[in-house]
Amino acid sequence: MGVYLSTPKTEKVSEDGENGRLIYGLSSMQGWRSTMEDAIEVHQFMSLLYLCEVLQHAAYPDLDSSTSFFGVYDGHGGKGVAKFCAKYLHQQLVKHEAYLAGDIGTSLQQSYLRMDDMMRGQRGWRELAILGDKMDKFTGMIEGLIWSPRSGEVKGNIYDWPTEEGPHSDYNGPNSGSTACVAVIRKNQLLVANAGDSRCVLSRKGQAYEMSKDHKPDLELEKERILNAGGFIQCGRVNGTLNLARAIGDMELKKDKSLPAEKQILTANPDINTVELCDDDDFFVLACDGIWDCMSSQQLVDFVREQLDTETKLSAVCERVLDRCLAPSAPGEGCDNMTMILVQFKKPFNADSPKNPNDSGTSTKEQPASSDQQHDRNVHETDENPEDPESK
Repeated sequence: MGVYLSTPKTEKVSEDGENGRLIYGLSSMQGWRSTMEDAIEVHQFMSLLYLCEVLQHAAYPDLDSSTSFFGVYDGHGGKGVAKFCAKYLHQQLVKHEAYLAGDIGTSLQQSYLRMDDMMRGQRGWRELAILGDKMDKFTGMIEGLIWSPRSGEVKGNIYDWPTEEGPHSDYNGPNSGSTACVAVIRKNQLLVANAGDSRCVLSRKGQAYEMSKDHKPDLELEKERILNAGGFIQCGRVNGTLNLARAIGDMELKKDKSLPAEKQILTANPDINTVELCDDDDFFVLACDGIWDCMSSQQLVDFVREQLDTETKLSAVCERVLDRCLAPSAPGEGCDNMTMILVQFKKPFNADSPKNPNDSGTSTKEQPASSDQQHDRNVHETDENPEDPESK
């Protein structure tokens, strides 16, 4: 089977939900690609779990009484890493001591880096085998029965990652990988962590504000790290292979044991941006590059606003975006897997939801840099504007 199908798969997997402060809708479509490598993760105040073979939509109980979590993971070279992140990244977030202390930014950063560590060794190989291609699933499950620690041998937090001994104990991790773009809403703050070229865009009074940047190898900061780590850029690709400068997985580009994770040729270290939410904020969008290849940030915001005039079901709006971006033929733009999450804020915006009556946070109209102020996709290549979202 080639990279593209003879006809696109336009069936969509969609979901809707809401809580006291927001409404969300999401949708994914395989499109022209021969495989589906995107995964969606949604965490909010409802209990819901939906899984299917080619992608994952999931909504779990609230992280805490004032926090919601949304994430998009766009896999490359296979779907295993994207599904691994969708399954485990939120667990690492909530167990980190920084999260318990209220430092969401630090816990997000450490959770991203932790994904690479967890995918190594016998346990990492087994989990990826089960989540990945069908031919590996059975082997992974059998090795789990043989090599997994018994319940009495595991101590500590439920989210701990006990090591396992077995035939893949020396496994250095996957050569496939995934982008990760995550949005966390805590009280009246929106925090966005990103590694790769998936993107988060906030609509404020109809203006598109990019809450993440696309990590391409030709960005000066990325190029400097790549070259300093001994890598090279050829035809816009890291070491001639990957058109991303940051991603989870891709361990072949993270082999220098003398360098920390943040300084490897490729790094999972995310950019983290924060903005105070206010009544001027309408919604935000999380989407993979299959969408952004076809529409600019402002074009997507304009399209969504137009659809919301007549459509209240947010997953239907997402589906219309996917249909609009789908190419009439392959190859070319509009032929990639497509995933989108749309989150709309209920008005008036209030950080004090019914489930957290003791919170007293107030919103301020902090203004992030709009997409018109950011040249092309290098949205935060330089963070000299004092009105940009706070970067960590």
